[in-house]
Amino acid sequence: MLILPAILPDVAALEALVNSAYRGESSRKGWTTEADFLDGIRVDAERLTEIIQGKDSQILKALDAQNNIIACVHLEKHGSKLYLGMLTVSPTLQNKGIGKLLIAAAEREAKKLNCNTIYMTVLTERDELIAWYERHGYLNTKEIKPFPMDNPRFGLPKKKLEFVVLKKWC
Repeated sequence: MLILPAILPDVAALEALVNSAYRGESSRKGWTTEADFLDGIRVDAERLTEIIQGKDSQILKALDAQNNIIACVHLEKHGSKLYLGMLTVSPTLQNKGIGKLLIAAAEREAKKLNCNTIYMTVLTERDELIAWYERHGYLNTKEIKPFPMDNPRFGLPKKKLEFVVLKKWC
């Protein structure tokens, strides 16, 4: 598996991958689904383009032997901190260690960027995902942030949602 920065021609494949892993029936083939909490999309092509073109932002993509994008993660530098988001593995390839490899790549990138902390937000309802990150050294800070309930760009909530902040020192 090869991990590289995503480029603009990757946007359509990234959009399909991320939405298939988090929303709709396809997401139920894996354990990262948010389909019970949200309808709609997880990300659109416009947002992916913004991330890839952003000054301190990037998406790392994981490629299989046929150069298909099978996983990705969004990283964005904020001073000495690195935001980690949208960690995605194809639903049919989950539980094979690919997410762990992307986390390791993100942590290497944090060191390259002289960041001392990686942080993320996770839906509070996602106990199994929070536990997965904790097993990989991330601390549940118990800090709660609101979910953008009225912005369909992030999905259509089926109930009131919130995020919890997780972080790890590098």
